[in-house]
Amino acid sequence: MQNSFKDLFLLDPEIIFLNHGSFGACPRAVFEVYQDWQLRLERQPVKFLGREMRGLDCEARQALAGFLHTAADNLAFVPNATHGVNVIARSLRLEPGDEILTSDHEYGACDYTWEFICQKTGASYIRQHIPLPAGSAGEMTEQFWQGVTPRTRLIYLSHITSPTALRLPVEAICTRARQAGILTLIDGAHAPGQIPLDLEAVGADWYTGNCHKWMLAPKGAGFLHARPQVQPLVEPLVVSWGSHATPETTSGSTFLDYLGWSGTRDPAAYLSVPAAIQFMAEHDWERVRRDCHSLLRQAMAELSEQVGMPPLYPLNSDLYAQMAIAPLPPQTDLAMLKTHLYDEYRIEIPLTEWNGRKFLRISIQAYNSPEDIAALLSALRTLVRR
Repeated sequence: MQNSFKDLFLLDPEIIFLNHGSFGACPRAVFEVYQDWQLRLERQPVKFLGREMRGLDCEARQALAGFLHTAADNLAFVPNATHGVNVIARSLRLEPGDEILTSDHEYGACDYTWEFICQKTGASYIRQHIPLPAGSAGEMTEQFWQGVTPRTRLIYLSHITSPTALRLPVEAICTRARQAGILTLIDGAHAPGQIPLDLEAVGADWYTGNCHKWMLAPKGAGFLHARPQVQPLVEPLVVSWGSHATPETTSGSTFLDYLGWSGTRDPAAYLSVPAAIQFMAEHDWERVRRDCHSLLRQAMAELSEQVGMPPLYPLNSDLYAQMAIAPLPPQTDLAMLKTHLYDEYRIEIPLTEWNGRKFLRISIQAYNSPEDIAALLSALRTLVRR
């Protein structure tokens, strides 16, 4: 991995940043494109938003569609994956007795979304347990499918989970759900850019993801993908001009009209997505991802040996990519450990708790180095003992 990548990002050089997974980090070159879009907007906002934006949005969606292997008309920009989940949750006509089936590895904000919706509609939010250490993709598929009942209306799953960094077998689950007549929504907050992603191959009815995490776009760039067959089911969170599009203003798709114009907003993050895709292409991102995974695999092995606890995934597997969790001793004071890691060692890394167990979540991006991992291991040796 080239240390020169550090110079291509805007991160504080005094910080050992092992937390790309939380909010991402934008390369300097992409951020400059983002600022150029903002300046162009401010120079002539009426022309930009009123006469140019529709064509610019289409160009950005076409670039994103090529990256995600789908059609541009199946994609709408949204601020983030949580927003996309809310769009679909609000669009469904749930009734008492309906069930939303998920795993017990999901992101808290989206758990809260479904709890809120189910409280209003009388539906149930069912969390199916998938144990750690993780088994094979086939085992996880069978473990999850045990939660399916005749009342299952929708399966909602993360492609790569936030609290446990586990890659779930969403392709197999979506195929099985389609055969059973069950709708599917996949939360891809961590997937685009971290793993190769072919949305047509995934086969979800709806897939929402972030471009501002592992795809390196500026903050506030996400997308919602909908298969053509389910696009008529989607309703806007914000009812605005798109609900009364004219022949002059319509995109030809109610899905895109509803989500494309919700009032005045800064579209610069969306329009910078092609620059992020270009940055990855110019820097051989397939190789970067492999290098990051290799460094993470080595870090996981060393951490497991250091704490005397086995890894939570088969290390030579694709059940994790550039982000993983390592177990910590049960007596660990997470708040204190996190404070000391940052204040004494300038290491930015999340410490998490899941199902009563304590973990360290490590993200490895192009700007990270073996020296970053060595610093983390050295700090943990001292602090966990203390």
